[in-house]
Amino acid sequence: MAKISNTKKGKKTEDIALQFLISLGYEIQAANWFSKKAEIDIIATHQNVLIFIEVKSRKTSKFGDPALAVTRRKQRLLVAAATSYMDSIDYDGDFRFDILTIVGYEENQLTLEHYPDAFFPGWEV
Repeated sequence: MAKISNTKKGKKTEDIALQFLISLGYEIQAANWFSKKAEIDIIATHQNVLIFIEVKSRKTSKFGDPALAVTRRKQRLLVAAATSYMDSIDYDGDFRFDILTIVGYEENQLTLEHYPDAFFPGWEV
């Protein structure tokens, strides 16, 4: 059995995340948006809020919730990229940062968790 590359796994899980968000009524603005500092996996709007979504996936939850991989450093990079995005579209409204996790790579065995408003710039936990 051939091993699937991390790039293909990432693409597959981001596609699953996109379909999930669309099913909830989110309007996708961008996917894999790059700034100088970081990549934002998904940018969407929902109920007049601009949402920056980090997608994390793992084959198993053996080593804990994939959301734990969104470290303080990663959060700072996401905030910098989100600021760049908002500046680029002259946005001055409500926004938030979500984390969406997917455990498993087989479609009939996936566990998907959505953490709306997972963190906010400047908040220390």
